[in-house]
Amino acid sequence: MPLYQLAQLNIASMQQPLESPGMADFVANLERINALAEASPGFVWRLQDEAGDATAIRPFGEEVLVNLSLWRDVEALKDYVYKSAHAEMLKRRTEWFARMGEAHMVLWWVPAGHLPSVGEAAERLQLLREQGPSAQAFSFRQAFPAPNKLTALVAE
Repeated sequence: MPLYQLAQLNIASMQQPLESPGMADFVANLERINALAEASPGFVWRLQDEAGDATAIRPFGEEVLVNLSLWRDVEALKDYVYKSAHAEMLKRRTEWFARMGEAHMVLWWVPAGHLPSVGEAAERLQLLREQGPSAQAFSFRQAFPAPNKLTALVAE
């Protein structure tokens, strides 16, 4: 069993309220896309509210949706995001969400079995925004290996 798992936070600022007609297609696809994530190789866990998604969890403001999840590794998450039906929804994001001027997604490694809190995720996003990519907070563009892999590389 790996010593670490990949945590990811993604936030998105809605252009309209979730209940509005302009968000209807996004909402209609939530259950399908969440089920796809859960069935994807390498998926570990995702933040959910009582409705089975995280749309009621709004720590970044009333208009900002949160997605927080755990994955086996960067490759598994990347495959889900870009090589599954999720990619179709990603291409349509400008229909529903405003462009953000700063980082809106962050990745970091957590010990296996640890479920990150929204507060912890917010701290990692802020770290990425303030200091750029590092082993503590990074993105797909500049990913860092899990600490156990990094330690093994240094030891060689």
